[in-house]
Amino acid sequence: LLLTLACALPGGISGSTVEPTMPASGTVLLQDDFSSPFSGWDQASAPQGVMDYDGGVYRFVVNAPDFNFWSTPGPVRQYTDTRVEVDTATLAGPDANRAGLVCRVTGEQFYFFVISSDGYFAVGRTNGAQSTLLGQDQMALSANIRTGLAVNHLRADCIGSTLTFFINGFPVSQVNAPVLTSGEGGLLAGAFDEGGA
Repeated sequence: LLLTLACALPGGISGSTVEPTMPASGTVLLQDDFSSPFSGWDQASAPQGVMDYDGGVYRFVVNAPDFNFWSTPGPVRQYTDTRVEVDTATLAGPDANRAGLVCRVTGEQFYFFVISSDGYFAVGRTNGAQSTLLGQDQMALSANIRTGLAVNHLRADCIGSTLTFFINGFPVSQVNAPVLTSGEGGLLAGAFDEGGA
């Protein structure tokens, strides 16, 4: 798996005060192939599951039903306009699962972009224990998702108040989301009624 975070921020100087240099638009802010277990991602094991490096990938095991894990790379970095991308695959467990990306993570608030191995996707916002889908009432079916044990390339653009979700290069959702303006980017995995994803 390869995670890439890119930036769309202008840099510059304001008046006579020098501001911190901002990366040019399109600059890669973080790229990780998960070959080093010391690159800053969460390494945790609990009854609900596991988040950890595993032989050149970052692996989630979600044992608990109706449960999500998410991870961001340390140290904490606050981003505004970003593109987050990852290659993801399900290795075992039920096809009714969740895997995807998060942006603008601040504590337990973030936007999420997920797919399931049975061909559905969703974009939404999590605020603590409550999640709300954005622009849809339920997860929507997409022919762009490779189902089962296949690899899918996911991309989430969080630019201004516009969130755009791409699956295998195809845009599947674009929503207006003005609430969260900055935060971290990362990964998410979860289970629905059946654990073991």
